[in-house]
Amino acid sequence: MRLFIAIQFPDRIKKALSYLQQDMKDCGIKGNYSKEENFHLTLAFIGEYNDPETVMDALETVSIKPFNIELEGFGNFSDIYWAGIKENEELRKCVKRVRHALADNDIPFDRKKFNPHITVLRKAVFAGNPDSFKIYVPDEEMRVEGISLMRSDRGKNGMIYTEIGFVPVEDF
Repeated sequence: MRLFIAIQFPDRIKKALSYLQQDMKDCGIKGNYSKEENFHLTLAFIGEYNDPETVMDALETVSIKPFNIELEGFGNFSDIYWAGIKENEELRKCVKRVRHALADNDIPFDRKKFNPHITVLRKAVFAGNPDSFKIYVPDEEMRVEGISLMRSDRGKNGMIYTEIGFVPVEDF
């Protein structure tokens, strides 16, 4: 089973990201747009791992204080376009703690440097110069209430992400 750890978004942020996608479509950008229900912020990608209970046990050892995250910026990795998250020390601490818990429990994960982003489009195709369009990321902020263990399955109409565990943040 393919697993990852993420922060999920409330409907208002998902809707704001959908409006951003509509702006991209209006600029003539085509490709595989992420489904609104799939928007999330990946903290750690585990990949193929068939023991979600062990992952949940590891996550439940992580102490995370409540914190806010805010949408900011827009960019791309080759033909993948994303909305960014404003630099946030509490988010970085959360990621570090999550990844340490995974490592301490011998759970494999992608150790690439954390680059907070929300994928909005894959395989982008458009005519013209990419610098010629202006996309504005909505001003949205949210309070992080917890982290989710997610399962990723390939469906006939794209990826399906399912929450299989949730660890709430705690005031301490």
